[in-house]
Amino acid sequence: MVRWLYVLVVGGIVSGFTLLLITGRYINDGPVVITLTRSHGLHAGDLFVITGWAVAMAALVLLARGPDRVRST
Repeated sequence: MVRWLYVLVVGGIVSGFTLLLITGRYINDGPVVITLTRSHGLHAGDLFVITGWAVAMAALVLLARGPDRVRST
């Protein structure tokens, strides 16, 4: 149960940082890869951020679904 709480907290933090990176401006935006509106789109740098987010979420799922450790006393 505590493991899922950790997963939710870390997932929320990583998702928040990802949102900040995608919506903000930074040096290596790169060219627009996908146009969403006239003034907005996904840049090459955004795809790198989204890939990192997906890897982090997959790692969290694997950690959450891992076997529970049984402590012998």
